[in-house]
Amino acid sequence: MNRARFQQIATRFGNLKLLVVGDLILDEFIWGKVRRISPEAPVPVVEVSRETYYPGGAANVARNLREFAGQIHLLGLVGCDDHAKRLKTLLDGEQIQPDCLIADSEYRTIVKTRIIAHHQQMVRVDREEKRGLTATQIGEALRKLDALIHGIDGIIIEDYGKGLLTQELVDAIVSRARAAGKIVTVDPNPGNTLAWNGVATIKPNRSEAFATAGKPHSEPVDPPTRDTALLEVGEALMRRWNTESLLVTLGEQGIMLFHRDNSPFHIPAQAREVFDVSGAGDTVIALFTLSLCAGATPAEAAEIANRASGIVVGKLGTAKVSYEELSASFEQD
Repeated sequence: MNRARFQQIATRFGNLKLLVVGDLILDEFIWGKVRRISPEAPVPVVEVSRETYYPGGAANVARNLREFAGQIHLLGLVGCDDHAKRLKTLLDGEQIQPDCLIADSEYRTIVKTRIIAHHQQMVRVDREEKRGLTATQIGEALRKLDALIHGIDGIIIEDYGKGLLTQELVDAIVSRARAAGKIVTVDPNPGNTLAWNGVATIKPNRSEAFATAGKPHSEPVDPPTRDTALLEVGEALMRRWNTESLLVTLGEQGIMLFHRDNSPFHIPAQAREVFDVSGAGDTVIALFTLSLCAGATPAEAAEIANRASGIVVGKLGTAKVSYEELSASFEQD
């Protein structure tokens, strides 16, 4: 794709409105330096210099979208704790609409804490409670969706395997979206074996795709178009999910797009240097869906998403990509 075609697609981004549904996480980063080993145990002592916070999980998908789209809504579960307050403040700062959030005083907001020293992640600490919505909360979520559905262009379902997404909730969301003629894409979790009937695209990474297809791990083959195991997994998942397309992220090998009416299409990775892969998959599903809603073909949307991912892995932390960075990547070619 050339820069002119990208700009033709991107000019429509600002008018789009999307809804992200999924597990919400607060990402906490503790930054510091290591100067010595602890006398208490053979572990490094991190001298903390600063702490930063970002919207994580499905909220990071919304954050990536908001950099481009006109309006982003977020549906998910939070507690009534300090972490929820911090997350809502971050969402407000990103101008992400909080109208579909469901607060539960008995739920603990999920937090992932990463301790980083000298640009290297030392350890991650997860504080999470895996729990779905109650029947009453599902009713509340669907009422919020009904009020929103005709004013949005697409829906991204982001499954981090924390319990929010059940078959009942997914079926209700997808059926409403199909009736309203809206695009639905999914970032699945292999630990949550849901049926994704009626969605446009599903985006697992390579290991998730193999796990979901029930195939043993195999080492990647270069080029991926000759990776027989990968091709078999892609075909199996296309049949299983009966989706229009399947987008498999391959890390340093880029992206493979399987489409119902075309041969598998491989797009090489764009990253020059990788610092942190945190949230890279969020960037892919966000930009892919946004581009589809803007009129891009699946192949064009995959290329835009691949370029965006290549930019974001060159940054530390749960990062996002800007329009200027993405547009510049086309200029460089």
